[in-house]
Amino acid sequence: MGKIENIVKSEIVRLAKREVRAAFFPLRREVHRMRLNLSRLSKNFISLDRLAKEQVRQGDSKKLKMETNLEQAKAARFTPERIRLLRKKLGISQKDLAVLAGVSMGAVASWEKGKFHPKLEKKATLVAIRKLRKRDVKKILTSKVEEAEKQKPPKRKTKANR
Repeated sequence: MGKIENIVKSEIVRLAKREVRAAFFPLRREVHRMRLNLSRLSKNFISLDRLAKEQVRQGDSKKLKMETNLEQAKAARFTPERIRLLRKKLGISQKDLAVLAGVSMGAVASWEKGKFHPKLEKKATLVAIRKLRKRDVKKILTSKVEEAEKQKPPKRKTKANR
């Protein structure tokens, strides 16, 4: 009886191994494919990350410039309403527009009221500002504020500050 028992037992083990292999090998192939795909995606991510960092470095190195040619400035028609709409579209105050254009806040207010018109040089600046987006304008404003703070002389100590 021991012999039949061993034969049945070995046959059960053999069939069980066969079924496990039949279920395991397709899964093994799938895991292998997934690992290859993950490796490929990881390499792509690393190269894209490297490119993005390089773009950021290049973006920081080249400053946003507000330039336009005189023909465009001569052809541009800035009414008080258009100046106000430009300012509102960019989401900036009269003070911010004055900083960008390099004029006083009163000049911007006078342009918007229609009392005065911008001169050709300032018109060219307004045309260049019109081509910018909100983010670019915010970046230029922050850089101009930082430059202004750097150029300010240190405060002198007075009796009131001591």
